[in-house]
Formats: sequence, C-alpha cells, structure tokens
Amino acid sequence: MFPSNFSFAHVFALGAFMVCSLPAQAQERIYRCGNEYTNNAQVAKSRNCSPMEGGNITIVEGTKPSSPARTAPAASSRGSSDRVDAGAQRARDSDARAILENELRKAEERLAQARKEYANGEPEKQGIESRNYQRYLDRVADLKAAVARAESDVAGLQRELGRLPASSGNAAR
Repeated sequence: MFPSNFSFAHVFALGAFMVCSLPAQAQERIYRCGNEYTNNAQVAKSRNCSPMEGGNITIVEGTKPSSPARTAPAASSRGSSDRVDAGAQRARDSDARAILENELRKAEERLAQARKEYANGEPEKQGIESRNYQRYLDRVADLKAAVARAESDVAGLQRELGRLPASSGNAAR
C-alpha cells in the first residue's frame, strides 16, 4: 500500500492533510429581519430581510416573564399577621418625621455655612490666591457647587417630609 520508507508519522501527516483539505462545513446564510434572525431563505425573502455579513452569530433566548396569574396569589397570600396595626404605623411615621426634620435642620445649617463661605460669588482671597487667580476661581467654583449641593439636599428632605402623612402634632407645619 505505501512504499517501505513511509513511517507512521508520514501516514498521520497525510491523513491530517486530507482531513484539513476537506471543505469546511458552511453555516447557512443568516438573515436579519428587524430584531429577529432567521436562516430560512424563503421566510427571509417574504419578510424582506437583509443578509448578515461577517462572523458567526450566537443567539441566546431570553427568559419569559411570569404571567400575572402566577404572581397574584403570592402577593395576596400575605396574612393579616403581616399587617402593622395603626398605632405602630403612626409611631413609625412619627419616628421617620423626627429623623427627617433633624436631617433637614442639619442640611439647612450646612446650606447657611456654604452660602456664608461663598459670599455671593466674591469670597475673600486666601494666602496664595492673591498671586494665583486661577486657584481663587477654582475655590469659588467649588464653593458654588457646595451651595448647589446643600440646596439640593434641603429640597430633597423637604420633598420627603411632604410625602409623609401629616401627624397631629405637626399639622401646622
């Protein structure tokens, strides 16, 4: 079959060459139809899809959302034992209001301090700032940003306080 000077390595190399020379198994042409892909040429032609160019495409099917019928019993399975009585809820609301009012006071103090340091955009120059005007401008920009942050904090805390139910002791506020 083979000449006598052929060794096993020659036979193996010849076999590897023959396997590599076989035509590669080609993937069918892929077509894109909007956000969908297909390899069916007739479907692609009927839906006016465009052929994809380039490398391989891997498509992973996503998970399907559960139906509302399945989630409704889980939500309604809460018993009356999970509910908080009105007195405990009022106490929680009162605690939340006290915490937010305390945070609001602190935020207003920080805002007042930031506005004082900012001095309407004209704070006094410090040390080297008299010789380095850019350093002064950078500090003024930082102070302005601090005022804006403090104002944002105060506004956010006021919004949160407005969302809480009105308590009997703080009805005037």
